[in-house]
Parts: sequence; structure tokens; C-alpha cells
Amino acid sequence: MKKRILCFCLCLYCIGLWAANASFKKTGNDLLFLLPQGNVKLEFCTDDMFRVRHSQGTVFAENEQWMVRKYDFTPVHYTVEDKGAAWLITTGKLIIEATKNPFCLSVSDKNGKLLYTELGEQRFYKDSVKTKAVLQPDEHFFGFGERMDFMDQRGRKVYLNVELGRGIKPAVGGKDILRANYCPVPFMMSTKGYGLFFHTPFATEWNMGWDSSDYYSFKAFGGDLDYYFMYGPDFYTMIDRYTELTGKSPMLPRFAMGLHVGTYSGGTWKNEEMTSDKYPPALCKRLREEGVPFDLLWLDSTWRLFNTTYGNGGCCFEWRNTFKDPKAMFDSCYAQNVKMVGLHIRSILDNGPEYHLLDKAREQGNVLYPGAKIEGLVNFFDPKAVDWWWENGVMKVASIGAKFVKTDVGGTMDLKGLHNIFPLAYAEAPYRKFQEYNNMRGLTHTREGYAGIQRYPYIWAGDWGSEWQWFEPVIRAGLNIGMSGVGNWTHCMGGFEQYSPYDTELYTRWVQFGMFSPIAMVFGMDHPRYHEPWTYGPEALANFIKYDSLRYTLIPYIYSNAYQLYKTARPMMTPLVMDYPQDENTYQLTRQYMFGPWMMVCPVTTKGALSQHVYFPGGEWFDYETGERYEGRQYKSFLTPLDVLPVYIKAGAIIPMQPAMQWVDQHPVDVITLDVYPSGISSYEMYEDDGISMDYQKGIGSLTRFTSRLADGSWTFTADKPVGKYKPAKHTYLVKAYLQNAPQSVIENGKSLPVLSSVADADRNTGWFYDTEHKRLYVKTAGDNRQKIEIVVQ
Repeated sequence: MKKRILCFCLCLYCIGLWAANASFKKTGNDLLFLLPQGNVKLEFCTDDMFRVRHSQGTVFAENEQWMVRKYDFTPVHYTVEDKGAAWLITTGKLIIEATKNPFCLSVSDKNGKLLYTELGEQRFYKDSVKTKAVLQPDEHFFGFGERMDFMDQRGRKVYLNVELGRGIKPAVGGKDILRANYCPVPFMMSTKGYGLFFHTPFATEWNMGWDSSDYYSFKAFGGDLDYYFMYGPDFYTMIDRYTELTGKSPMLPRFAMGLHVGTYSGGTWKNEEMTSDKYPPALCKRLREEGVPFDLLWLDSTWRLFNTTYGNGGCCFEWRNTFKDPKAMFDSCYAQNVKMVGLHIRSILDNGPEYHLLDKAREQGNVLYPGAKIEGLVNFFDPKAVDWWWENGVMKVASIGAKFVKTDVGGTMDLKGLHNIFPLAYAEAPYRKFQEYNNMRGLTHTREGYAGIQRYPYIWAGDWGSEWQWFEPVIRAGLNIGMSGVGNWTHCMGGFEQYSPYDTELYTRWVQFGMFSPIAMVFGMDHPRYHEPWTYGPEALANFIKYDSLRYTLIPYIYSNAYQLYKTARPMMTPLVMDYPQDENTYQLTRQYMFGPWMMVCPVTTKGALSQHVYFPGGEWFDYETGERYEGRQYKSFLTPLDVLPVYIKAGAIIPMQPAMQWVDQHPVDVITLDVYPSGISSYEMYEDDGISMDYQKGIGSLTRFTSRLADGSWTFTADKPVGKYKPAKHTYLVKAYLQNAPQSVIENGKSLPVLSSVADADRNTGWFYDTEHKRLYVKTAGDNRQKIEIVVQ
């Protein structure tokens, strides 16, 4: 007994001695804890976000600039109290307890609600660093990048490292969706109201309750233990905070909201001799003749001469000899109102018979990354190497008409500390250079990415096969990456690699989803069809044109949401859990998502499906095709004819639309249609600017606020005057509203509007018409956007 008391007293003595030797130093936003086992620094960014840095000694690494772009923040007010065994730190929104031995953080909100608690276990290992935290019983986790496996990662083990999905080889294809990592992002959000960004370029492993339901952990295979904690409590605030650190998605040119078309120019790999510079202009001509709206085109890899050193994996910036006159090819495409034509490239230089770029880069000495496993790898981390690459390589094609590039295969850097951030440097180089050269917003689309890739400016999902087994996982990837700060994302409609016979149903369903993706892109490797819509038959072509045309009418809505992505990081393609985080029915919903704030899209992902269940979250919903109303918090089954994509509209919606066009800005928009679903009070802001310049970064744009008020049998709709430094073109409004009862009168700014005879009449003349069968009111305004308009319906 005496020995036990002695041991207990000795422990108390050691703890007291440890606490006595622990101290802190407060310098502005930095709070440094001086501990016997090493120092820890908290760097306060805002009153709801701080950085945690552990050091085994007294020195912290310098700040890197590839993942995080913002380190300087305005002063944050916080207090520190020494409570003996712990320090208590308080900000305007958080209460942080830092125990001294062992050093652990516990974070609560200002009301004392527990958010996050660390466990006092070893953090530094021979080849890794690690932190453990308490896993709360009802806690769930989202984010982690372009994951194709699950949305809610509770109970999972997640490995994040840029790679192609080299896990267990599936029965068909070469990539494993459980390990798919084209674009991993070491950022996650908890339903408890906080997010964590693991600030490391090294591969990470997140054990989210795989080993135990009592704790989770995150580990990096190298580097420092460095992470950011951010409080929401909602997901949108967390994503906004994360992208405040790593950068917001830029605005793309307005025409980039239209369709992007890729082609192998008549010959894929092993069919390169069939390529021709006549094919791309002929493709553009056929698309225009068929009435398929599109704006951008790129030529994939077979435009390039494949040399013997690296084959199709290298880039010599020399044209295959089947391209007799590339400049005339570009000119012909632009003459058909294609806004931008781009080219596929690789990050590895190769020699060609004319330019000998690899030899010249060797002679230059600073162009290639020293010691890389593949010698021709360009050192995109070095601005001088980028300048040489641009002047000696890219300008060979930019000077005759190429306006952007597709940066493929960014996962070629074999050095562990640089491997994950190499895709950032690779994507940034042409994005910045073309932006300057074209004197307009930059455009590059890339395959690999990591934390910060949203800056350059969009990625595609990679080389997934044309199989039903990959269709839904690709949708899941888009949802997960949107929750990871990357809102500009796309995929190959119909899949990329063709492993099985052509499936018109799969193509049709994938196209429907593709047109309701943040970026719409059609492309495939299958020779000689390349997913061109007419190759699947007249019904598939009609479906393609139907949903492509619908996308073009939605450009004002899509572009307004792209502006919100730029300002707040709100993704265009949003999983339902972001809006309904307390509704566990939404945690694994991957066949439903919000397209902007109002449209719930429900792709059909089962072959031969005659029906599909849809979950309606809280509130009221409308069928986009029929206008039928549904109450929320229920599942319902619907028929799924092949030519219909199930889309439902959230009550209160206000959706701005424009006339159908064959390319963006084909005609002036003199009428904006407002698709309104009145319910209580709701509002929406339509964004406009010049659509092409960088002026939006200077705040030169305009916002037009629309407000709907339904109460006591009357409906009032208001369109405010545009506010901002940009003066939009003049237009009137056609308001279409679902109302249960026929109006007695419709008044605009105090004046009664005449009753019209038909819907078609409302398209042309000022006045109103009520469609009794579909319970829809059509109002064509007399006033335009140069004045405030108020419509009162009694």
C-alpha cells in the first residue's frame, strides 16, 4: 500500500514538474507552447480557424506556397489562462483547452458544445507523424477529394496519394475505385461542425474508425505534423474557410459553361495514321448541322508525333505528319464559332525531328527536374524552366491557334515530398501563361490534383471505362470533390475506355448526368466513334440535343452559381448532406444531388431500370417535367423512361434562364425567363459581367436580386435593378410561376397588365396568361432591368 501511495505521489510530482517546465509565448496571432518534449504552435487565422504545428525541437519549417496561399491574417483577439494542468484559450467563437502532459487539444464552441478532442498518444514515428482524436458516437465525415468509394467515410480507412487507383485489380479494367486517387485532398468535414485540413504534401492515411469505434486518426508518411482546424458549424462555412487558405476557384469564361468536345482527330492510339487536320473542322461542321450546341474543342494526344524515347508518354510539340496545315485547321474551327480550341499535352519533354526539345532542355540545364526517374520531366516548380518550356514548346502551337491545353498525367513525380504537389505546378504553368497570352480568363483542364488544384481551374475525373459499374462511382467522385473545395469538375460522358460492346442506354443516361455537371464534356477513346452523339442512333442524338439545349438555356443560372463558387466555394454540384447535415438519410445518397441551390438531379444509374426511388428531404418539391408537388421527408418511386432525367425543384426556387442557342452569346439576350416556384419568402441573385476578362477580380460585375413572397392568397414578385460596377445589357422578363389558383389580376408597378390568349402570346407581348391545366402563370413584363419591377398577383 505504501508503495502504491509513493508511486502515486511520484506521478503527481512528475506531472507538476512537467507543468512547471511548460510555458507559452504569445506573439500576435501566434501562440507558442514551450514543452519539454518539443514545441507546439497555434496560429490563429480567424476566431473560428487556427493552425496547429508540432515540432520535435524548436524550429518550424518555412511556409510552402503550393497548397496554402494565405498565411497573413488580420489580428485575432484571444485570451490565454493557465489553469495548472492545462491552458484555456478563448476566441470569439471557440474555447480551446490545451492539456500540458500529454499535450492535447480539446475544442468546443462558445456555448461549450464539444467539437473535437485529441488523445494523448505518440505523434512522431520513424517515418510518419500521426494524431488520434475521439470518435463521437454519431459523428460522420465527408470530403477527402475525388473519392469514388463512399461519401460518408465513418468506419473506413482512407489512403490519399496521387495515383490511378492501383489497388485490387478489378475483373474488368485496370483501376480500383476503392483506391482511386486522381485528386486526393487531405481535407475533411465532420457532422459535429468542424473541419480538418492536414497541411502536408506527403501521402496520408485516415483511419476513420476502421480499427475502433472509439477514435479516429490521421497520419502523414513524412514531413511535419501540421494541420488546420476550422469551425462551421455548417459545411458551407468550412469549405469557405478551407478555400480561404488554399485559394478560391476562378471564374471561367462564360462560354466555358457550354459544352466541351474532345476528339482524337480520327485515330486513337494504334490508329494514329488515321488522324487528319480535316477531321476537327468536319466534326465542328457536323455538330453545327445536327444542332448540337457547343463552344469548346480540344484535340487529344494523337495530334502529337510520338517519338521513340517516351512514345505517347512524351511531348515534343511537333505535329503528326497527317496534320498538313494545323493553322488552317484552327482557323476553320474558329470560323464556325468555336470559342477555344486546345491540345492534349504531357509533362515529359521528348525529341522530335525538328525541335529536339529534350536535347535542348538537357543543354539548357535548368529545365528538367534533377534526378527525376523520368529524365524528360519538366521542372514546373522553377519559373525559369516554365518560361523556357512556354517559349520553346507551347508557343509552337499557341502562335498558330491553340488557346489552352489539357494537362494529362500529372502524377509522374517520384519524389515523395513533391509527388502530390507536382500536379499543382504542372496545371498552374499553362493556366497562367495562356491567361496572359490570350488576354482573357485562363482555361486548363487537368487530370491529377491535390489541395489547391481548384485554382487552375478545373479537373476531369480521369480514364474510367464505359461500364455501368463506373457510372455511379463517377457521380460519387463529383460529389466528394465538391465537398473538398474543388467545384469546377467534369468527366467523360459515357465513360472513356471502351471495354465492352456499345451501350446506348448507358450513353444516354451518362449524357443526362453530364449536362447537369459543373462542366459539360463529351469525349471517349473508342475508335472510330469517340462518343459523338449521332453514332449511338437518332434517339440518343435527340436526347443529347434535348439536355444540351436545356443546359444552354440554364447558362444564367449556371454562371450565377459559378460566381458563388468563386466567392464562397459553394460547389455547383452539391450532395444533399451539405444542405441537410442532420438528416442521416442523405449521408450516402449518391444518385441525387443539388445542381445549384434549387434543382435536385437524380440520374438513373441502373441498366434497364423501369423505376427509381427518390428521397425528398424536408420541405416541398416540384417535378421539373410535370410540375407535380411532393412533400419532403419521404421516399417515392417513379417511372424512369429513357428520355427523361428525373429532376425536382425545391420550393421557393427562382431560376433565371435565357433563350436556347447553338453557342453561348450567339444572340443578344433581350428576355430573361424566370422559372419560379413560389413558397413563403425566397430570393436569388443573378450575376452578370463581361464574361471573359479578369475584371471580376476587381469587383466589376452586377447582381440582380429577385424576391418571391407568397402569403394569404396573393403573390408578389420583385426584380430589383442590377447593383454593381458592370452595366448589363437591357432585357425584359418572362416570369413563369407555379400557382394553384388562377389570378384575378396581375399588376406591374401599379398598372394592370392585359390578359393574353396563350403561352406563345406571352413570349411576344406584355401581359399575362394562366395555364389552367398545368397551373402555371406566365407574365411578360412591360418594364426592363433598368428599373425595379414589382409584380402583384391577386
